Amino acid sequence: MRTLLVTGGAGFIGGNFVLRNLYQNAQLRVINLDLLTYAGNLDTLGSLQADDRHVFVHGDIGDTALVTELLAQYAPDAVINFAAESHVDRSIDGPAEFVRTNVVGTLNLLQCALDWWNQQSQPVRSAFRFLHVSTDEVYGSLGATGAFTEKSPYAPNSPYAASKASSDHLVRAFHHTYGFPTLTTNCSNNYGPFQFPEKLIPLIIQNALEFRSLPVYGDGQQVRDWLYVHDHVDAINTVLDQGHPGQVYNVGGSSERTNLDVVHAICDGLDKRLPDTSRGSRRNLVKHVTDRPGHDRRYAIDCSKLSSELGWRPAVNFEQGLEETIDWYLENTEWVQRVKDGSYQGQRLGLKGSV
Repeated sequence: MRTLLVTGGAGFIGGNFVLRNLYQNAQLRVINLDLLTYAGNLDTLGSLQADDRHVFVHGDIGDTALVTELLAQYAPDAVINFAAESHVDRSIDGPAEFVRTNVVGTLNLLQCALDWWNQQSQPVRSAFRFLHVSTDEVYGSLGATGAFTEKSPYAPNSPYAASKASSDHLVRAFHHTYGFPTLTTNCSNNYGPFQFPEKLIPLIIQNALEFRSLPVYGDGQQVRDWLYVHDHVDAINTVLDQGHPGQVYNVGGSSERTNLDVVHAICDGLDKRLPDTSRGSRRNLVKHVTDRPGHDRRYAIDCSKLSSELGWRPAVNFEQGLEETIDWYLENTEWVQRVKDGSYQGQRLGLKGSV
């Protein structure tokens, strides 16, 4: 049985990774280490409650003793690091926590894994991988044309992006300095089931369902490349199984859309499913609000390296993925309500940087 140590596996992308892999592979065991901060949610993993192949550990990647113990006890074939503070607006309000988790925490995880790896036999060392999941935001902002490649210079523009850029550099350094078999993936904007409702798509779905105001930053013409989370999970598995140690692979959905286009598509999808003739189109709920401080104008990912070298391509286009996402949220209102019972109630974040 293959064993993976997954950090941040109760979050959005990490949770989907755990669920999809355990559903698809009967010979897999996942040790899931998560601190359960605001975006970590054990409800996401509820279907695994009776599955002894899923071992949940409540803890911090910055806890040296705990990480060392888990590595020694379970001897994983790979470590996949999803653990991160990940919301740009929250990083504007409180950057220190992002440095603590994304930089210092990742460094601790790398050091513990390296120390354990150095003690293993050569066959174990050769087969082991440390995969670090990162973001396209480390590259900064694009103009109207072009796309980020693995050779694009780093130019992070938010505290979140800067913290992820720092962790990427540490992962790279551990490979080049110590020969540690690392892999890094930099992905575009994810969407799909189990996403925390402060992110654009689930936030707009929930507000539109309740006929509440739909906040759109600035003119809404910021462009993002949207990646369905199951496609992202499949890309990570491809890199984990076939990627070359020390390499970086960009993962994108080849689905560029403006934020306003995304909001309108959600409105249209909900109007089709749940029309309300008395209140009219949900597009009328759109409200343009003061833009996020330092808001990057455009991201786009060139994932041709991943496609040409490892054979991965996104299987779900944006229209299909958004339809499935809307349906999931409509069918899982109990999950959404339990998330909203916590400290986040849909309020605006990231205003500390406003002038």
